[in-house]
Amino acid sequence: MGLKFRLTLMNFTQFFVWGAWLITIANYWFGTKGWGPTEFGEVFLTLGIASLFMPTITGIIADRWVNAERLYGILHILSGAAVFSFPFVDDPTTFFWVMLVAMSFYMPTIALTNTVAYNALKTAGMDVVKSFPPIRVWGTVGFIAAMWITNLTGNKASENMFFISAAASLILGIYSFTLPKCPPQQKAVGNQSFVQLFGLEAFKLFGSYKMAIFFIFSMLLGASLQLTNMYGDRFIDDFKHFPEYADSFVVKYSTIIMSISQISETLFIITIPFFLKRFGIKNVMIFSMVAWVLRFGLFGFGNPDSGLWMIILSCIVYGMAFDFFNISGSLFVETQTEPKIRASAQGLFMMMTNGFGTIIGAFVSGVIIEKYFTLADKTWDWHNIWLTFAAYALVVAVLFVFLFKHKHNPKDVANFTH
Repeated sequence: MGLKFRLTLMNFTQFFVWGAWLITIANYWFGTKGWGPTEFGEVFLTLGIASLFMPTITGIIADRWVNAERLYGILHILSGAAVFSFPFVDDPTTFFWVMLVAMSFYMPTIALTNTVAYNALKTAGMDVVKSFPPIRVWGTVGFIAAMWITNLTGNKASENMFFISAAASLILGIYSFTLPKCPPQQKAVGNQSFVQLFGLEAFKLFGSYKMAIFFIFSMLLGASLQLTNMYGDRFIDDFKHFPEYADSFVVKYSTIIMSISQISETLFIITIPFFLKRFGIKNVMIFSMVAWVLRFGLFGFGNPDSGLWMIILSCIVYGMAFDFFNISGSLFVETQTEPKIRASAQGLFMMMTNGFGTIIGAFVSGVIIEKYFTLADKTWDWHNIWLTFAAYALVVAVLFVFLFKHKHNPKDVANFTH
């Protein structure tokens, strides 16, 4: 098999594992289990808590001691075993702890999959900016495939979604040991400081104003991502409580409608090289922030009938909102860091987005929704929920325009090939 195909298969399965349950777990949580919004926000905190330390720790391990592809495989096998146990948990408190274990193993694999791919492409002498996005797009295809399988098999509120995910994790874990070798880039030599010994040099990036601001806003955008992951499918599914929408295709196949967001991703990923070279990271991230405002605002006014176009348009702009932040941000970190700390730096980026960002999105949204947007009949005021999220994204965008200082240089892209 060719290198690109092997990396494509890795990316496909990486996100298939997550797509099998991430978007639909709200239906399982509220519908099948009947648990509450505050507890749901707390469970989603596990993504953030795990991302606070595990991607950074595993990045350090990959930089210094263990081949990244081997560490990647071990983590997937362990995360699959934890996800397999989800259906056997009967109370939200225990679920929180089991989910924390699963996410502690899974979340660092998102950064490691980039590290393995970047290293393999560079070793083969390929241009990462041109070669990686078409490979990464298959990760989104895997996510979509998992969503469709979950919905079309009638499992969008069933424990079977977790079994599907666990099986894919096991397969990927075993396959990982066949991937191109990605050995540690640092060797412990001579007298080293504590920072050097434990691979904490990536944290020095916060000493740069530009990188510090970049990471802070990555955290704030990470909150937006988790808001849409947590509540998007539940929002559409809730229209079943309205007689005029109860039997609509949109409600019945809400997960498939939501997958338009991921389909859009596949298109925008391919445009990343052009936009990065033409506009630079600052403008690309501004585009992402504006797209987040539209994502939430359009949901606020949409419905499965006359407002269906707004729901669909929201799903389309999601591709720009996600890719222009997540993928471009990862590529930006790659160009701004030295080879010896790149795995650690990717872990740091992951910590800010899916760590602190997720904590902000999960905890704060759960409390706010329960306190301000839960109606007397226990339904949610989705219109004002989404407008509140849109207002948050707008404030973040305005602040970013004034605070992030970066002069675009198209030649920066050449760093990927060295």
